[in-house]
Amino acid sequence: MHSPHNHRDMYRERRRAVRRPGAAVIAAALTWVGLVGVQSAAFADNAQFYANSFDKKPNAAAMTALGRALFFDVSLSASGKMACATCHDPRRAFGPPNDLPVQRGGSDGRSNGARAVPSLMYMQNIPSFTEHYFDNDGNDSIDQGPAGGRTWDGRSQSAHDQARLPLFSPLEMANDGIDAVLAKVRRAGYAAQFRETFGDTVFDDMDLAFKAVLMALETFQQSPQEFYPYSSKYDAWLRREASLSGDELRGLATFNDPAKGNCARCHPSGMRKGAFPQFTDFGYAAVAVPRNADIPANANHSYYDLGLCGPLRTDLVAKKDYCGLFRTPSLRNVATRRVFFHNGVLHRLEDAVRFYAERDTQPQKWYSRGASGATVKFDDLPLQYQGNVDTQAPFDRHTGDSPALTETDIKDILAFLNTLTDGYKQRHQQVTKTAAVSDAQPGILN
Repeated sequence: MHSPHNHRDMYRERRRAVRRPGAAVIAAALTWVGLVGVQSAAFADNAQFYANSFDKKPNAAAMTALGRALFFDVSLSASGKMACATCHDPRRAFGPPNDLPVQRGGSDGRSNGARAVPSLMYMQNIPSFTEHYFDNDGNDSIDQGPAGGRTWDGRSQSAHDQARLPLFSPLEMANDGIDAVLAKVRRAGYAAQFRETFGDTVFDDMDLAFKAVLMALETFQQSPQEFYPYSSKYDAWLRREASLSGDELRGLATFNDPAKGNCARCHPSGMRKGAFPQFTDFGYAAVAVPRNADIPANANHSYYDLGLCGPLRTDLVAKKDYCGLFRTPSLRNVATRRVFFHNGVLHRLEDAVRFYAERDTQPQKWYSRGASGATVKFDDLPLQYQGNVDTQAPFDRHTGDSPALTETDIKDILAFLNTLTDGYKQRHQQVTKTAAVSDAQPGILN
């Protein structure tokens, strides 16, 4: 769960010196970024990427089937043990499969990732990254700052660009290059499907064949039924096909209330121009979550993950007012997660909501202590960047103040957030069916 932010209001005023974090532990990741830059050059122009250059024009159904096969294929990794689905578990909204803050990968399957795995769901409308976002609904003259892009730092500009990253990351699938990926695809059981879908000569041109791989993965990840079904209880309520309970309705009100949760500022909950809400505004926030000692990279005390300004993203390293900002994710299916925020520091949704309420009023509950025993607030963000931290409600309080959210408010918000889990109709039907069987044969299910 990611917090609302005030960066759009303040980023023009914040100007501080930047210090690029240096740590041997991330050298491989930085090398990977350079590799990806080279690999992506051929497909930098989306218009060129989407232009049909195959002998046979592929259809969406065939590419979806191929993309699904690729997504679940562990043989595509150097270790032979990791597929896209290993980290993006469909049973958990295509998010992390467990409660580890980062997942393991690499050629030996033992390398630790740098960040918590984001969900791949509800990403179909994410715009390309821009430093200057202008909302076309309302006052469109206001520059709202950075927005868009995929991954926690927005460095991927499209679904196929994002799909490329794990294939070459030394911390993930760890392929040496395009040829290594294609050699595995040629040997796969679905190689004949590739030729049937893209033409018999698809593997004759390496760049063209790799484009087919990325296009298939992208098409699969744009499948509505699996990646944006809008099948939650909240969606049913918006369609007037279900009713929210009293605590769910109170939670929605508190979620929207600017003086309470103020969550809807960056996680809009209302329909817009007839479209169901994504529960993200695609912007960036410096929430200043606690440092996670369980991430191996953090054993080096000089290492900091600063989001937009590095270390994985290198083109904005000089933008000191971007340091500490991470993209606001959708809250859809958030109740299925077991790790929260970019560093996976919290493991319960209740704790994530409570952090919002208590970050500033009871910082001693969340942050580490220094040698003197004093609380080190914002302990995962260097002092020179702490002016970037969000201070709007509910982060507008001070130590000892009453938090913006009461215990009842927190419970109500949790009740509401649970309505955002997809599959409500199926679950409701199963409950109804179970109840009918129980009524017909008392005690049979006991």
